[in-house]
Amino acid sequence: MALVRWDPLAELAGMEVNRLNRMFFDLQNEGFRNAWVPPVDIYETEGHEVVIKAELPDMKREDISITVENDVLTLKGTRHSEQDVQSDRYHRLERHRGSFTRAFALPPTLDAGRINATYRDGMLTIRLPQREEAKPKQIAIETE
Repeated sequence: MALVRWDPLAELAGMEVNRLNRMFFDLQNEGFRNAWVPPVDIYETEGHEVVIKAELPDMKREDISITVENDVLTLKGTRHSEQDVQSDRYHRLERHRGSFTRAFALPPTLDAGRINATYRDGMLTIRLPQREEAKPKQIAIETE
């Protein structure tokens, strides 16, 4: 068996690095645990309408706000905690609570005056129609 020289300073330095790694890992996880950003899908329909679908389960319509200003659509809301369950009774708590804000830059081809939003079964659907002048037009070709 080979002899290994013990270096107490190297061991202490390694312990300090491990402690710093744990500290940053805990800070990062704690930050993500407190932040909530609902997932969205954004797509364009055959009729050239942009649709934004956001998953907002366990929310009331009154807790959701949609605004449009300077070609930016802003979606805000708050998901409240369960009032009938005390925090010390939870075994696992993975669903986020609290406020969120999402902002989406809109192209100038969309008609902000005709935006339509519906909320059903925890899914918010926002429909953004294009301006009539922005829709593609078929040009007829004449023969000579």
